Amino acid sequence: MRDAPPLSPRVVVLGGGTAGWMAACLFAARWPRARVTVVEAPEIGIVGVGEGSTPQLRALFARLGIAEDAWMPAADATYKTGIRFDGWSARAGYSSYFHPFASAIDLHTAGAFHACALARRTGRAVDAHPDRFFLNTRLAEAHRAPIAPEHFPFEVGYGYHFDAHKVGAVLRDHALAQGVVHVAARVDTVELGDGGDIAALILAGGERLTGDIFVDASGFRSVIAQGALGVRFVPFARNLFCDRAVTLPTPRKAGAPIDAHTTATALSSGWAWAIPLTSRTGNGYVYASDHLSADAAETELRRHLGLLDADVAARHLTMKVGRVEEAWHANCLAIGLAQGFIEPLEATALHLTQTTVERFIDAYEEGQGTPARRDTFNAEIARRFEGVRDYIVAHYRLNQRHDTDFWHANAANNHLSDDLKAIMTAWFTGRDVAAEVTRRDLAGFYSALSWEVLFAGYSTFPDDARLRPALAPTNTAAIDRLLDGCLLNFGDHAAALARR
Repeated sequence: MRDAPPLSPRVVVLGGGTAGWMAACLFAARWPRARVTVVEAPEIGIVGVGEGSTPQLRALFARLGIAEDAWMPAADATYKTGIRFDGWSARAGYSSYFHPFASAIDLHTAGAFHACALARRTGRAVDAHPDRFFLNTRLAEAHRAPIAPEHFPFEVGYGYHFDAHKVGAVLRDHALAQGVVHVAARVDTVELGDGGDIAALILAGGERLTGDIFVDASGFRSVIAQGALGVRFVPFARNLFCDRAVTLPTPRKAGAPIDAHTTATALSSGWAWAIPLTSRTGNGYVYASDHLSADAAETELRRHLGLLDADVAARHLTMKVGRVEEAWHANCLAIGLAQGFIEPLEATALHLTQTTVERFIDAYEEGQGTPARRDTFNAEIARRFEGVRDYIVAHYRLNQRHDTDFWHANAANNHLSDDLKAIMTAWFTGRDVAAEVTRRDLAGFYSALSWEVLFAGYSTFPDDARLRPALAPTNTAAIDRLLDGCLLNFGDHAAALARR
């Protein structure tokens, strides 16, 4: 269908925010003849819990033709090379590990990491901590920007940190420049047609807004999908226990280095994020309300940040964790929080929104403007949601803490998918994790390398007392020389941002 004339449906997006304006940009880019309208009530704010991304967002801006020099300063954005996990394991030497975004140079070091991890999980005393093996980890430790000079022949993977409100504004301005129509109004009623499709949105004041495709980006309210159409919500409460968050931003210290990574620190009943922007640090605590009250969570976060006596207001949020049964139902596509939510441990919210919209456009084109591909699309998106969920669940299920009921309950949680059980079995029985990921077609969600970094980063290895001597010495000194030499090509993160 890519060689056929572009389709020209009337697309109505309910809700702005990052998700709504991202969708509008993607529809306008792929279907330049379409009429795209975003309806946004000015008085309804966005949640904005997550302020980080995966590398997929980099591809989005490139596709839209929005340069980093243009959008990053406008959104207080910084670079993100990965995520540092602190306190998820109490095993000696493994109190922290880094999950790096993949880079081309990893092809020269990942094999050694895989071999060391395999040797250690089968009982050999070798160094298998993942932090030694990857360039992005060293970039993060040295506060370097992941921007390679022209003479460096390897592509470096990275994402971003940003102010969610300001990124939404960047996408809004781009969408309007592409001809998207912005209607600032509240929707009073969703009008259904005789066949069960959405016929129109009735705005405050009585205006009737019709369309062919309605995109529900109305947040947790899910006004169209769950509200008007009654699409069933599939909760993930048995898999993921955290259902609340409290946020507390702090100002950036002038002259201090700017981290090029997110930090996720395990606390008593969940984890705290620290997301560095050029203007401030975004902080928050994702926790389980069955294990901790809102007041206690705020106190714990303030103590963690050294702000027990500070006069800084906190914001409390309720999270609806799960997904809709069908992202595409009738002539409605649910995206963002209206589609579902998985806690922001791996910053996947925008990734899922972007993938949902892009794959919907593909499916709609393949069906030549009909719902012929709807069932296949829904199955694909549901599986992607659950693939991300499984990776997040693994962070909790494999934790090596033993200090609170929350961590005990997660370590004992057996509400696991068959895919997650299979990967865990492969790891603990010394089989090939990469082969299992390939066999189950999971690499499109998280690579085998990501899975192995998680398992190894927690030290899910035999007890040290049971380890036998290594069969052969590992040449980690050569890896150090390679990566330390590569590091010389990258400049200071704060300086790179200032040049933007």
